Amino acid sequence: MHVSTPPFSAYTKDNPLSAKLLENRVLNKDGSSKDTRHLVVDIAGSGLTYTVGDSLGVYATNRPQLVDEIIELLAATGNEPVMLPRLTAPVSLRDALTSKLSLSQPTKKILDTLAAKTGDEKERAQLAALLAPGAEELRETFLGQREYIDLLEEFPGAKLTPQELADHLRRLMPRLYSIASSSTLYPGQVHLTVAPVRYESNGRRRYGVCSTFLADRVTRRRTPIPVFVAASHFGLPEDPGKDIIMVGPGTGVAPFRAFVQERIATKAAGRNWLFFGDQHEKTDYLYGDEWKRLLAEGKMARVDLAFSRDQQKKIYVQDRMREAAAELWAWFKGGAVFYVCGDAHRMAKDVDAALLEIIAQQGGMDPAAAADYVKQMKKDKRYQRDVY
Repeated sequence: MHVSTPPFSAYTKDNPLSAKLLENRVLNKDGSSKDTRHLVVDIAGSGLTYTVGDSLGVYATNRPQLVDEIIELLAATGNEPVMLPRLTAPVSLRDALTSKLSLSQPTKKILDTLAAKTGDEKERAQLAALLAPGAEELRETFLGQREYIDLLEEFPGAKLTPQELADHLRRLMPRLYSIASSSTLYPGQVHLTVAPVRYESNGRRRYGVCSTFLADRVTRRRTPIPVFVAASHFGLPEDPGKDIIMVGPGTGVAPFRAFVQERIATKAAGRNWLFFGDQHEKTDYLYGDEWKRLLAEGKMARVDLAFSRDQQKKIYVQDRMREAAAELWAWFKGGAVFYVCGDAHRMAKDVDAALLEIIAQQGGMDPAAAADYVKQMKKDKRYQRDVY
């Protein structure tokens, strides 16, 4: 008897698929201070498969303007050969700066090199102050506000060669984005929810390498995007009858859009509850029309919203959790799985604190017992986090 096997994909992190972009749509409405994109990547016919909860790895290139400026500051042409680790043959400086090397996050090592090479007294004094014992905090702040281009501009007396600069730069790593679609519903496509990073520091505009590559520089259906699937431990419960509670403010909502699509497509019996937050409901309710429709169709049990700037006192997802404490506890007692996706620095910590509080209060436990309960939830994969 012939047994059909799933298509094997030869595409990996080391051998990415050259995909194309099908759609690039702004999710925020007019008047928003934010820019969040819904991107659709075409993987049809590639054999590349994914499970909801997985991420898409994307290899971006650096901004051409930035590469040009660095080449100019080195007084180079861009054709100079440079040797890079892991490569057996040299590549041109332009190629290295465009697609092989990261141009941000300078380290102390470059300051050491500049100090050793500069012939300028003023530059030498400034670098000596930054490298002095006890200057760690000053140095960290200085480097944190700069990229390598700033250092080439500020210390022209050092006159680095293309190879000397290349030796200081780390490899340009792929960026991972939570997949925002179910392949059951969208075969041959991967949806992403991406907020392009743009800000200013040290008097210069900065651009997130991969987020602005996808949002601004990829021409639909034309620019190749090297991609691969990164499997994740973040995923739906094995038992489709289990209820799920999803906390995903901002772009953290991405995997939960995929979760719900998959649950509906596979007719999972468990209930779905989403906590979503952003700045303003009118302009920043990401996929709002979809959530409203699913709620109306009874495919979402609850959608609790926290729009921080729509009233005088800021309201966040953890505040909505506290308001729904009794209901959350009832779901937990029934075996619900709790998920958090998004900002690791503040949101995930605040949600974790609220969760402990709710369990202690509703379960009549002291803090230590509540902490044990949460520990057990994590062990049982009933508390999963995808934070960054």
